[in-house]
Amino acid sequence: MGRKIKSKQSKGLGDTIEKFTEATGIKALVHAIIDDCGCEQRKEMLNKLFPYKVECLNEIDEAYLKDFFGKNVEVLTSQHQRDLKAIYERVFNRKVNAGSCAGCWRDVIGRLRKVYSVDNE
Repeated sequence: MGRKIKSKQSKGLGDTIEKFTEATGIKALVHAIIDDCGCEQRKEMLNKLFPYKVECLNEIDEAYLKDFFGKNVEVLTSQHQRDLKAIYERVFNRKVNAGSCAGCWRDVIGRLRKVYSVDNE
């Protein structure tokens, strides 16, 4: 009797690895030995680091980013954070939990800059 593989589209690398481990029986074997191996957390982390779906910028987002990157903003206001968060979440199809973490915002802005650069080549 064959194994049933989930037909749900993978959001990222973590989902793909989960499908592979289910299809090969690795997941069942691991769960027979240990209750919680951290698979779910690892899957979410890999999906976040290596997402498959990235949307193109729409005209409004592109105009906003052109203005934002053109100004070389040194102080990220709460309005900037809200605007960048909305664009990021739509483009990358995942939530931003940066808060006031400067490094997190650098990552968000860096990823948006890459998408903006690709769309404007």
